[in-house]
Amino acid sequence: MDLIKKTNFDFVSSAGRLFMVSTIVAVVGIIACFIVGLDYGIDFTGGTQLTVRFNKGQVETEQIRQVISDLGYPGAQLKSFGSKGEYLIRVGAVGNPSEVSQKVVNNLRQSFPTENVELLGADNVAKTVSTELAIDSILALVVAVIIMLIYIAFRFEFVYGLGSIVALLHDVVLAFVISVLFNKLGLLNLELSINSVAAYLTILGYSINDKVVVFDRIRENREKHKGMNLSDLINLSINETLSRTIITGVSVLAALLVLIFFGGDVLEGFAFTMFVGIVIGTYSSIYIASSFVLWYTDRVLRKEVGAAHAAGAKG
Repeated sequence: MDLIKKTNFDFVSSAGRLFMVSTIVAVVGIIACFIVGLDYGIDFTGGTQLTVRFNKGQVETEQIRQVISDLGYPGAQLKSFGSKGEYLIRVGAVGNPSEVSQKVVNNLRQSFPTENVELLGADNVAKTVSTELAIDSILALVVAVIIMLIYIAFRFEFVYGLGSIVALLHDVVLAFVISVLFNKLGLLNLELSINSVAAYLTILGYSINDKVVVFDRIRENREKHKGMNLSDLINLSINETLSRTIITGVSVLAALLVLIFFGGDVLEGFAFTMFVGIVIGTYSSIYIASSFVLWYTDRVLRKEVGAAHAAGAKG
């Protein structure tokens, strides 16, 4: 028994407008991200990163920066995130992370004796390793997209492969934009890191599966309802798979909410990026992918009709 009763929404009529809105939001969002700047995690920059907590939370960022600069790390990066008094500190020194972090924490404790400074975590990545990670991450995303395009093109038609790729790029770009802006607001620690790349790859995997379900139903209905125009086929297919799409999406989102609130700092960024990506991916499965297929098919048909008329006129 379906939890969501059979629906008959006209998704196609508003798909074109929503496609344009999504495109504008994505372009404006990307521009905004590069204006405010991107924050790269230690995975991509190299150096030593430590997370500390000032229990009273009465210290200013510039005071902390000055202490670290006096210690011999003038280019240190600081970011406040999470609870009040929690800071992410990154220094360019590469060495034993425990020694570097302990040196920094000891000086902070001496400079702010009433704050009871706690070291929550430390990590270290060499510059050469960070460069390799950045290159491998980009390659992983590109290869994943190409493989998905080939898979969809072979399983269905080339136009469905294109529609899927457009929708997947839409999903990743919007998830990226929202993550960058939330990171800049200091609401969560969402720097670009291996965790965020893993989140984007997972979004691609979930989202393509969602779109395959809709495309598969379109193919089935095309056999069942021969002669039905494409827009009606798309509407029918989306309505028939809507229950599955929503229930699956809500189930995944519920699990991600648990990770966001109880997964700790390590999983928080990954889970939030995934959460945003799943919401956007569900939306794009309904409006973006099928909308592109319809637009592209109509465009090709118009060209074919125009070519036929031109040939007939010459004859």
